[in-house]
Amino acid sequence: MDISKIKTLGDLKRTGYKNRSVKEEIRENLIRKLKNKETTFPGIVGYDDSVIPDTERALLSRHNILFLGLRGQAKTRMARQMTTLLDEYIPYVTGSEINDDPFRPISKFARNLIATKGDDTPISWLHRSDRYGEKLATPDVSVADLIGDIDPIKAANLRLNFADEEVIHFGIIPKSNRGIFVINEIPDLQARIQVSLFNILEEGDIQIRGFKLRMPLDMLFVFTANPEDYTNRGSIVTPLKDRIESQILTHYPKNIETALAITEQEADIHEEQKGRVIISDLVKRLIEQVSFEARSSEYVDKKSGVSARLTIAAFENAVSAAERRAIINNEKDTPVWMSDLIGIVPSITGKIELVYEGEQEGPYQVAFNLLEKAFRSQFINYFPNPDQLKKRKTDARDDNPFRPITHWFDKGNHLNLFFNTPDAEKIQQLYKVDGLQALVKKYFKHANESEAALLMEFVLHGLAAYSLISKKVVEGKIEFKDLIGSMVNLGSSGSSFGNEDEDLDGDEFN
Repeated sequence: MDISKIKTLGDLKRTGYKNRSVKEEIRENLIRKLKNKETTFPGIVGYDDSVIPDTERALLSRHNILFLGLRGQAKTRMARQMTTLLDEYIPYVTGSEINDDPFRPISKFARNLIATKGDDTPISWLHRSDRYGEKLATPDVSVADLIGDIDPIKAANLRLNFADEEVIHFGIIPKSNRGIFVINEIPDLQARIQVSLFNILEEGDIQIRGFKLRMPLDMLFVFTANPEDYTNRGSIVTPLKDRIESQILTHYPKNIETALAITEQEADIHEEQKGRVIISDLVKRLIEQVSFEARSSEYVDKKSGVSARLTIAAFENAVSAAERRAIINNEKDTPVWMSDLIGIVPSITGKIELVYEGEQEGPYQVAFNLLEKAFRSQFINYFPNPDQLKKRKTDARDDNPFRPITHWFDKGNHLNLFFNTPDAEKIQQLYKVDGLQALVKKYFKHANESEAALLMEFVLHGLAAYSLISKKVVEGKIEFKDLIGSMVNLGSSGSSFGNEDEDLDGDEFN
């Protein structure tokens, strides 16, 4: 159908066009996509067996939907994706504020126009991208904003009295007629404002300052809410919640692989950075592990949640930390070293809400704790578990693959890894530690020099996380020492973030 040739109601009738409600339209287009094995919600990762099937069932049932979940769980993105289930174009009466269906006009303007011009009524076409309305619920939102109000200026210009329907200035909901309308964080909406939505959802009536209009708006409503809102800021009033037919629970990624896919998709890495910075799978997993540790941490408010935005921002900062170092050292390319992960701390502190105990520790201390726990959790996926080695009998300790490394530090040796050290110099420093290269070679026979060096640095951080050696971050460097010697010197100058501090002991936060 060539819509450019259909300009009047008569033209539309001659095409045999059949009008449908929004929910019928979405239902039929969804059925077609499901039959054709098409992706219904492109770009949504980790919901294939949970949220997406629930949403599809709700849309097939022609339900209004409430997405209930913590922040950063793609609730709004899911709602915005629903526009792909709308027809590309639909006809509406030209000049209508509320996108009147030419076959079912509901505004006085459209009814009068069709009554006057009949088949000559001008028709325009509305693209699906223009059939989406969204409002963030805030305490200052009024009924006038959502539903509408009497417009005295319009009344004066049209020389109408206030009893005439045409003096109404429609709010954002009527203007989204024949589309999808989303209210984000619905509990933040004042209860009296939520009440104004009752009749729209159920009966199709709207009331504006004494006007009781029978205006059956044709819409799909989608609401989002955070469970935290039910106790901290407000709640969804029961009659409104009763009118929302499907409540769908969203969730965070259930495993590292899903989280990796989300970060890979969403991280905004500059093309120049892609050509200069190499980020290993190990580093990516460590970054993702930070979020998993935060979601289970006793210092982080679980009701607030830990958004996927944490790892996305951390990933971007890790790449930028490596890029900055490469620029300073005039290096053509560089990997993201373990020491570069200190640069993700600002991405953590701004993305977590702390409970009282966490506030006492301080956001930076908690961030370093989470990073240490990420090292601890991922270390056993690559090397033997140090805790299990500790439990062995004394006469079997010669089998401990970490003993040559810890013994080197026990002899009074230490290793300083400066954040801006050139790659070649850093590799040389790592090779100074007895047993470090041999350990990596034993478990990763096919690793090249760069990969082996990264794993060697990882071993040091892992051993520190398991309290086998000391790690101290101070004055632009990370200092590795023996554990006993650093405990004797505890209290010396410098800021300490590592297992030598009692609060950062790996067993303390296990």
